[in-house]
Amino acid sequence: MTGPLVPFREIVLKVHSRCDLACDHCYIYEHADQSWRTRPRSISDEAISWTARRLAEHASAHALDSMSVILHGGEPLLAGPARLRRVCEELTAALNGTAELDLRIHTNGVQLSPRYLDLFDEFDVKVGISLDGDRTANDRHRRFANGRTSHPLVLKAVELLRQERYRHLDLGLLCTIDIENDPHAVLDALVELEPPLIDFLLPHATWDEPPPRPDGSETAYAEWLLKVYDRWRDLGSPVPVRLFSSVLSTLRGGPSLTESLGLAPTDLVVVETDGQLEQVDSLKSAYEGAAATGFDVFAHSFDDVAAHPGVRARQLGLAGVSETCRECPVVRSCGGGLYTHRFNSANGFDNPSVYCRDLEALVRGVEARADVPPAATDHAELAYAQQDLTRTLLARLHADLDGRGGARWEEAWQLTGALESSEQGAAGLDHVLSHPYTRTWLLETLEGLHAGRAGSVDEALRLRACVAAAAVRSGLDLNVTADYRDGRLHIPTLGELRLGGAGEHGTVQLRTGEAGVVVRRDDGGGEWRIPHGADSPDWSPVRHLGQDGVPPFVLDDLDPYRDCFSAPASPRLGSAEADEWASGLTEAWELLEREAPSHAEAVAGSLTTLTPLTAGRQAERRHGYGAVGLTSTNDAKRLALELLGGFRRTTLRALLDVTDLYASDGAWAYHPLWRDEAVSFSRLLAETHERVACAALDPCFMDGVEEALDMMESAAEPTVGGRRFIYVLREEVKQTRDKWAE
Repeated sequence: MTGPLVPFREIVLKVHSRCDLACDHCYIYEHADQSWRTRPRSISDEAISWTARRLAEHASAHALDSMSVILHGGEPLLAGPARLRRVCEELTAALNGTAELDLRIHTNGVQLSPRYLDLFDEFDVKVGISLDGDRTANDRHRRFANGRTSHPLVLKAVELLRQERYRHLDLGLLCTIDIENDPHAVLDALVELEPPLIDFLLPHATWDEPPPRPDGSETAYAEWLLKVYDRWRDLGSPVPVRLFSSVLSTLRGGPSLTESLGLAPTDLVVVETDGQLEQVDSLKSAYEGAAATGFDVFAHSFDDVAAHPGVRARQLGLAGVSETCRECPVVRSCGGGLYTHRFNSANGFDNPSVYCRDLEALVRGVEARADVPPAATDHAELAYAQQDLTRTLLARLHADLDGRGGARWEEAWQLTGALESSEQGAAGLDHVLSHPYTRTWLLETLEGLHAGRAGSVDEALRLRACVAAAAVRSGLDLNVTADYRDGRLHIPTLGELRLGGAGEHGTVQLRTGEAGVVVRRDDGGGEWRIPHGADSPDWSPVRHLGQDGVPPFVLDDLDPYRDCFSAPASPRLGSAEADEWASGLTEAWELLEREAPSHAEAVAGSLTTLTPLTAGRQAERRHGYGAVGLTSTNDAKRLALELLGGFRRTTLRALLDVTDLYASDGAWAYHPLWRDEAVSFSRLLAETHERVACAALDPCFMDGVEEALDMMESAAEPTVGGRRFIYVLREEVKQTRDKWAE
């Protein structure tokens, strides 16, 4: 197995190997591995010291900012306050100055008392308590060896932990599922205790020892959990439930929140009471010695364990699950299930989980109930979100410059605040920040700063030009300093003023107000008055369309950041070329309005900027919402297709800036009928999204689209929002087919 080692961030430290309960579902005492019988009851001083040393060594070697240690057993409280204090003191001292220590303890609660909680308060040890629900549910398994109930004592422990002075230590409740229990009664009993978190655990089982299914249902555990889920939602989701949060997170493109689900690599190692280093504890359910590594804290580092084949197998993500799981559309959420639950003595762990059908039904059930609106695009909301993102990037640039922009940057930054203080100024600044190529400038400048590229700080000073443009648009009486290069002053969204010859650089003062805009070179090289809208020998304005029914698009052939497409941007158009573009767009727009009126309406309400390009297909890349690059002027249909296709590309990219439609992109490959080679899910989605729209102008674009939608619906990558986005595409396809059938 290749690839870098994944460092351990979580250590399970067995401080006591015996228990005061006799739970019949316990994986330590009741399952295949009985190694507990030969281990010392309590961890020794030497094992504690070496564990602390290994923790510090591991944190330092991997530059970890924090490590979590879970005190476990058996029942860890049986180790007693003195031994637990020794553990806390040594671990805290070892990591002091190296990494933050997150100490936790998992207990059955029977022994919990103020004596322990005062100790835990001193070392900030968080406490998780095992409780299977109401008394009937808890007594089904969690009893003393003589059959006596443990429920009243556990409730007493929970109530103690809920006291104001200890509440900050409360981790929540762990509940092992038994489908014989009433799911509503279990949840109600747990919620009534107001824990900060509830975690439901599937009982450990393998293909050799499958879980009980009294009615024979392959989805009995999912059905039980979905009843809990429905009840939980009916109650208003009063307490976070980690299992549900994890499924919802992965369905929305986020990470798994529990080891038992998802594809994240394992980062946990177990230290037994005798100092032996083992893999995750649940493996003891598989077979005798399944968790063993042959290593111990006295002679081996945690890196030795991380390199162990058994550990590495659980760090492979998608490559570490069975072939059946890799082809399953819910694998991102279930992750093939807990590694232990895949075991079969015939072929080891190369199997789906013994809870496979349950996990699939659970994920599908939660997905069907998820409160995620269809990802049909509200273009006004998308534009607002994009402007907010641009403002966030501007604030990040200010923070990342950290003074390197000097007085010139600070002056411009202060002017943005002054503009924001008035309605006209804020409107002018909004207009400039929403210009698509403002985003290009921000992204390229931030990238250059982080890469240490020369000139990046100077590139940041485009802010002065943006402030100047906002001041001009506001009509406020302001004096603004800006920079010119190669004899030209570019004012974003407005135009370009020629101030000198090639190679001349300097600064100017722009005076804005009711009298217009006056520009003076600081070196005394001249003064210019910018005319309103019209060309002059020195002033080249940004051209505006909008005649003959065409929306008021900007034809931007000036902005220095417009060259952000896969084909080069054209230089400034001559008057005849500009007229040719205007004429071509008029014809293309008439075609688009006639053949695809709903698409034309969306384009008119969202696109703001058209940039002429030299040639080639125009993949959208590094600009904000609302711009497309176009190449055609003399073919109305081709230009209409470019306009519509470009609009769909820029819309999808903007949507992906604020919404996760898929995850694990590139893990699988797909072969759409219109391509000779396989592509990733993101490429398949983008091309299908574009072709669905273009089919309104030309039915040949419909070829292969429905097959592509089928591929995506059965794929693992789409989030719950992505699946609903695919549904919207399918509805568009139906409407287009109806149109061409008429």
